Amino acid sequence: MPISKEVQKQIRKKVIEICQSGKGYKAIFKALGLQRTTVRAIIHKWQKHGTVENLPRSGRPTKITPRAQPRLIQGVTKDPTATSKELQASLASVKISVHDSTIGKRLGKNGLHGRVLRRKLLLSKKNIKALLSFTRKHFDDPQDFWENTLWTDETKVELFGRCVSHYVWLKSNTAFQKKNIITTVKYGGGSVMVWGCFVASGPGRLAVINGTMNSAVYQKILKENVRPSVCDLKLKRTWVLQQDNDPKHTSKSIFKWLKKNKMKTLEWPSQSPDLNPIEMLWHELKKAVHAQKPSNVAELQQFFIDEWIKIPPQHCNRLFASYSKCLIAVVAAKGCPTSY
Repeated sequence: MPISKEVQKQIRKKVIEICQSGKGYKAIFKALGLQRTTVRAIIHKWQKHGTVENLPRSGRPTKITPRAQPRLIQGVTKDPTATSKELQASLASVKISVHDSTIGKRLGKNGLHGRVLRRKLLLSKKNIKALLSFTRKHFDDPQDFWENTLWTDETKVELFGRCVSHYVWLKSNTAFQKKNIITTVKYGGGSVMVWGCFVASGPGRLAVINGTMNSAVYQKILKENVRPSVCDLKLKRTWVLQQDNDPKHTSKSIFKWLKKNKMKTLEWPSQSPDLNPIEMLWHELKKAVHAQKPSNVAELQQFFIDEWIKIPPQHCNRLFASYSKCLIAVVAAKGCPTSY
């Protein structure tokens, strides 16, 4: 049986107007060309609800009963990696048969959405303790302290890096067509290693690392770039050097060199990239470089240098504007990973 068309709102109103004038059903359906049952339904609805508007409809009842829903929520709370197929099987064990897409929709209505797992460094109890100790020690440090810290780090940028997620609209059976894939090369197709430093007022020097990075190379980088950056950025005499706990940074030769050159370093907890704002700077730079689609390592290196020079001081300042919130987040997470 075909589905009948919905009567237009103007015609429904006309039915009520004729009815209120004292005419009966027969006169109304003859005048408007409607079925007698349609006229009767419109008038009864108006008498009962006082309107001819469409009323809210309940829709098809869900197969997931009120008793089954807590079981579903409990399942993903206990095991967030459970697939919809596994949850479907769990409900089938209590004689509730639903499609796996129905499970996804029901979880979505309860604020649970499928997301890609975030990758974070593994933290030992010792790492967590050190993180909490650092944040509590510096929790009340003034903003001026962080703005007068020279933040440093190394990073590697690959020619065929994977720092950006790409999405594509596909037809069935076209996923492996050339236009729908991202080509990759073993070992990233070549890479460039760089060392950089910056403060809240802007970026400092950038050094390209050629060959193997060791204590001697790192000492040369510090010698050629730290003091000039401090002068260029006009840091106060109380400035502090931040570096992570890479073995090359904490070797005896580096320790002696820093002491000889009277460079004060910030005591830094291991496994704590969340606390270093330069990590966000690296991420943004890599996105900008790959957007230019370098075709070889030479171009990759030049694009990275160009993008570094273009970093506006205002952007660096924004990274530090909420640094106290970063420390608060670490304490709130009890030393565990945060969104920073």
